[in-house]
Amino acid sequence: MKPIQISKDVFPLGVFKTKASGILRQLHKSQRPIVITQNGNPAAVMLTPESYDALIDEEQFVLAVKQGLKDANDGRIIDDEELTDALNVEFGKLDEK
Repeated sequence: MKPIQISKDVFPLGVFKTKASGILRQLHKSQRPIVITQNGNPAAVMLTPESYDALIDEEQFVLAVKQGLKDANDGRIIDDEELTDALNVEFGKLDEK
């Protein structure tokens, strides 16, 4: 996601209401988030659907890595042979060709 450009990507709610279509075109063209303000304070941030999906994917990846590191630090790990045995029990052995 590209960083916000304060001079181009911050809009008061009233401006957004009257120019929503053009602002949405700008959002998709620039691929930068849009900040909507209300009474001079940030009230909302708009992202393209693709940027939102990428943000969520990244968050889920980071959480999975953190959980994996915590599991390793807490000793909740198994070696390759144990994993293979567990998978063979659960799903059956793969046919060797």
